[in-house]
Amino acid sequence: MAAEGDLEALAAARPLLTDLYQVTMALGYWRAGRARDAAEFELFFRRCPFGGAFALFAGLRDCVRLLRAFRLRDADVRFLASALPPDTDPAFFEHLRALDCSGVTVRALPEGSLAFPGVPLLRVSGPLLVVQLLETPLLYLVGYASLVATSAARLRLIAGPEKRLMEMGLRRAQGPDGGLTASTYSYLGGFDSSSNVLAGQLRGVPVTGTLAHSFVTSFAGNEVPPDPMLAPAAGEGPGVDLAARAEVWLARVCAHLELGVQEPHPGERAAFVAYALAFPRAFQGLLDSYSVRRSGLPNFLAVALALGELGYRAVGVRLDSGDLLQQAREVRGVLRTTAAHFQVPWLERLCITVSNNVDEEELARLAQEGSEVNVIGIGTSVVTCPRQPSLGCVYKLVSVGGQPRMKLTEDPEKQTLPGSKTAFRLLGADGALLSDVLQLAEEPPPQAGQELRVWPRGAREPCTVTPAQLCQPLPSLAESRAFAQLSLSRLGPAHRRLHGPELYQVALSEKLQALVDSLSARGSP
Repeated sequence: MAAEGDLEALAAARPLLTDLYQVTMALGYWRAGRARDAAEFELFFRRCPFGGAFALFAGLRDCVRLLRAFRLRDADVRFLASALPPDTDPAFFEHLRALDCSGVTVRALPEGSLAFPGVPLLRVSGPLLVVQLLETPLLYLVGYASLVATSAARLRLIAGPEKRLMEMGLRRAQGPDGGLTASTYSYLGGFDSSSNVLAGQLRGVPVTGTLAHSFVTSFAGNEVPPDPMLAPAAGEGPGVDLAARAEVWLARVCAHLELGVQEPHPGERAAFVAYALAFPRAFQGLLDSYSVRRSGLPNFLAVALALGELGYRAVGVRLDSGDLLQQAREVRGVLRTTAAHFQVPWLERLCITVSNNVDEEELARLAQEGSEVNVIGIGTSVVTCPRQPSLGCVYKLVSVGGQPRMKLTEDPEKQTLPGSKTAFRLLGADGALLSDVLQLAEEPPPQAGQELRVWPRGAREPCTVTPAQLCQPLPSLAESRAFAQLSLSRLGPAHRRLHGPELYQVALSEKLQALVDSLSARGSP
């Protein structure tokens, strides 16, 4: 059980959240006397998600938490004893009780890195039995986090740098762990905030949120606040009955908008007053519980202007239904005319937030030039990744006892690259990404300005490249987020396209290509 102060440990995956065949293989390794053989696995994906040309690597911090907390409790071992054959040697279970990850080494891309097919996201080395048990947890920790981060990065590219993106998909997420992961890694991918309170507590994600339609519709209009008085923002002078002042302003606003004073819903107005009394410095109106033009907007303006008399400034409005782009334009128009009419210039600059099943296509509309939208709330399409529900990461053995291992299959796409490897990212003179190169660990690293002979994946002939630059305690989530945005900025326009992008080049060193050819010709040992 994690200590109360160790909040991050509560987010670590448990060792038994795995597939049974990991345990049966562990027993097989142990029975064969190979539990402590030195082994190395690589975790990678074969195709970029969403039809794009890149992915963002995420989930490393969760993998590290798993490794640090990896111990089988007595209850875990007892359950495994009940799941395995009854004649299993009791000494195997004593071996499991003593397991930890102190002998495991993980080499990884920096969190927030651009990632491409076939390039290892993680290289995991250590005792064969232990690193085999890590397969399933590492796959789900990296796969979903990277998928969500990539989805968020695509949405950020569509939105551009100016629009603020709020993740609000917790209620649509696949369970509590999926919700926490989605909120964490949508922030890494480029979102500005989340509605998820636990993501704020555990991960430091900025949290935002206001009110829902249920709050608005819960008021009928005849409610009397226990204390309707609000002191001026400056703290000097007598308090003012905010509800009464809102009624005075309502008459003036309705006359300006050519509405009957009875048209705005009184319950909605009472809800806005109640919320403003609770949050006078952060008042925001949800406008579409009844009618935006005839109720929500005049009621909001009445309360906002009443607050303004006391020196407070409302922060904005939210729209959650209908044609969001058109409604935002209409609302901005009313804010401008009202600001001019009552000589309150701050009113026309209020933030307009929209939400309602926003996907990539709708986001492109909301982000177009001339849009009056400032903040866009996105839930389902970022946390569930409906266009591709899985990144399809794999975890493959590449060496045992220092000897390379290669999976040979009739499907060329599923063949693996043998041996312990390192990956290098080559950059051109302009800082843009040039190519990723995989080479065997014993090979000397590429040098900037030095010509390099490589084999592009799937090519019949080698080519030469000359890189200008090479890229080589865990960073904070905010630092990983900044690194992810920097990484995205280095993608060329052809690779950044979200539809029909040009594939990014991943190449093999000559020595690695020679090993692949050799093992392919005679079969992997």
